Amino acid sequence: MPRAVPPRTYHPCVADSNRSTPLRVLVYSNDADTRRQVMLALGKHPHPDLPILEYLEVATAPVVIERMDAGGIDLAILDGESTPAGGLGIAKQLKDEITECPPVLVLTGRPDDAWLANWSRAEASVAHPIDPIRLTEAVVALLLSRIAA
Repeated sequence: MPRAVPPRTYHPCVADSNRSTPLRVLVYSNDADTRRQVMLALGKHPHPDLPILEYLEVATAPVVIERMDAGGIDLAILDGESTPAGGLGIAKQLKDEITECPPVLVLTGRPDDAWLANWSRAEASVAHPIDPIRLTEAVVALLLSRIAA
C-alpha cells in the first residue's frame, strides 16, 4: 500500500512590483537540445511587462521535484516526451503534491495530446516541434496572470 504523502507548501518567487527581480523558469527535458530550443525561443525578455527570465535547466525528474519543493520557481516548462519520466506525469505529481504550485506548461508530442496536458492539470501546453511564437504567447500569458494575482 502506498504511503500517504502530505501536501507540500510552495514558496513563490514572483517578481516584486517594480519588476526588477528576474522570474525563475524551470525547463525540464532529458534532451539538452529541447531545453536549448525552449530558452532560445523565449529569450531573456519576452514581453515588456515582464522582468527578465532566469532559467534553471533540469535533466532528471528527481531534480525537478527537488527544485520545485525548494520553491522560488515562477513557471515550470516540462517536456512530455522526456524519458524515463515524462513531463505530463511530473506535472500531475507536482499539482497533486505541492500546495500553491506555480503554473506548469507541458510540451506535448503532438497537438492532439492537449487532453493529456489537461489531465496533468498543466495550465498550458504547446506541441513539438517547438513554435517560438506559440510558446512565447503561452509563457507570457501564464507569467502575466501570475504577477497580476
